[in-house]
Amino acid sequence: MEVIQLPGYTEQEKIEIARRYLVRRQLSANGLKPEQAALSNSALEAIVRDYTREAGVRNLEREIGSALRYVAMQIAEGKVPSVTLEPADLPPILGPRRFENELALRSGMPGVATGLAWTPVGGDILFIEASRVPGSGRLILTGQLGDVMKESAQAALTLAKTWTGEALEKVDVHVHVPAGATPKDGPSAGVAMFLALVSLLTGKAVRPDVAMTGEISLRGLVMPIGGVKEKTLAALRAGIPIVMLPRRNQKDLEDVPAEVRDKLQFVWLDRIDDAVRYAIGDLEPAHEHAVS
Repeated sequence: MEVIQLPGYTEQEKIEIARRYLVRRQLSANGLKPEQAALSNSALEAIVRDYTREAGVRNLEREIGSALRYVAMQIAEGKVPSVTLEPADLPPILGPRRFENELALRSGMPGVATGLAWTPVGGDILFIEASRVPGSGRLILTGQLGDVMKESAQAALTLAKTWTGEALEKVDVHVHVPAGATPKDGPSAGVAMFLALVSLLTGKAVRPDVAMTGEISLRGLVMPIGGVKEKTLAALRAGIPIVMLPRRNQKDLEDVPAEVRDKLQFVWLDRIDDAVRYAIGDLEPAHEHAVS
């Protein structure tokens, strides 16, 4: 059986779908007429940004339904004849914001990088966290990682040790990818894992306004990946303005909607040195030809 994979919607597409179809359907489902209840465009934007994070619109319709059920109750109790919901009305109805701009959550701490991943429900961001403790040179991996991602982590550690000149014989390196309930696999987190490790070993933070994706080779090449559209949409949803991609994926930018391309800055990577230079700073590898 062939599985058809559909890309995610942009924020503007979701708002338009909600305005044209979802609100109308939920008005009918809750026994309301259009003149009795409405959500302003800014309220729809707030639901998309603050209460849902998905490639599709299933949860968006669910939240719209919750808001309109509240309105239906207010009207049924005779408290109001009609309501147009605005963003300020949403927290008492839907609860506190569930999602925040991810830039606000980045601490600029060494050992952290933001990767981009493709999942069955669209693109998503991955926070790669690395730390070291006294030990015997082991690599510890946590966060529901699949076999391919574990291999990427091992390759990233090998490259990071070569690049920084750190032997790490008496320490264990722990790489953790939060959201442990979500399985993660694939090679495209290689660049993010490498940068998180270089950041840890050099004590210099990765830029918090950058997200990245790319497979790495042991020669230090950045290899192409899939899901460019989904991953760039994920970066935009998270409020991250700069995306680093393998240069060999440049042709795939045609699949990304123009409104998304216009809001993001793209940095093209050939080698891991390009990634270090842009995301961390003017660091030099421990040896001139450490990775060649």
